[in-house]
Amino acid sequence: MSEFFHEVLLEGLIDTLKIMPFLFLTYLLMEFIEHRAAGRTQDLVRRAGSFGPLLGGLVGAVPQCGFSAAAASLYAGRILSVGTLLAVFLSTSDEMLPLLISGGAPVGRILSLVGIKVAVGILVGFAADLILRLCRREKEELCVHSLCEDEGCHCEKGILRSALHHTLHITIFLFLVTVGIGTVVFFVGEDLLKDVLYDRPFVSHLIALLVGFIPNCAASVALTELYLGGFVTAGTLLSGLLPGAGVGLLVLLRTNKRVKENVLIVLTLALVGLTVGLLVDLTGLSDALLRIGIG
Repeated sequence: MSEFFHEVLLEGLIDTLKIMPFLFLTYLLMEFIEHRAAGRTQDLVRRAGSFGPLLGGLVGAVPQCGFSAAAASLYAGRILSVGTLLAVFLSTSDEMLPLLISGGAPVGRILSLVGIKVAVGILVGFAADLILRLCRREKEELCVHSLCEDEGCHCEKGILRSALHHTLHITIFLFLVTVGIGTVVFFVGEDLLKDVLYDRPFVSHLIALLVGFIPNCAASVALTELYLGGFVTAGTLLSGLLPGAGVGLLVLLRTNKRVKENVLIVLTLALVGLTVGLLVDLTGLSDALLRIGIG
């Protein structure tokens, strides 16, 4: 019981608390934009939106799941474009980078894996924004106020109180889901993943894709450890980690009420992850990465 408490409840609480500052600052910014600078900021966001995927891809590479959570909230308020959101989601790696470094992986291999994720995120982000720009005749308005209406935050009492209200709502939701997922992982274990993924090339990509969608750092930890142990290829790793946006997906589903948009975003992440992962293996790039640092 004590092991369950430490590995599931305590770690779940710690992981959730780490994200709280990002969420609070994000909602504080959104409230400020809505109540103090809506008109000026809207024009600025539209002008800067063309470069959003570039910035999103670079920021997402930082191993901190708080960025994906913040990006999801900003997208729900239409402060970020869908391309910027996809760039952040696809480039974020959660625990991959620190695990590869601590696992002694060659620097060239680490930079290559991170570079692939960033490049894919930026390219997909720009493509998504371009497609939507060509399809839409009218640009969307900022809709931070809709979040307030859904949450009943009483933002007329001050942006600080409203931001705190939003943050607590999302934090409680994330903690409950994180504990639920942690409980499943605790009782199932990583050994089952190894048995299923070992020596099953195409099947491993599909399974890694599903594992990557688990909104918890345990997914990136499991996949990276499997890669370091030689159980999966670099392509399989990318099939799981490209769509693995961590808690960002949870925040998106919780804050963005447009169900069709959420479904399309998830399907896009899945398609990109599976396609890139398979291409990396089929083109021999996985083997090339393994040769980095040898000799």
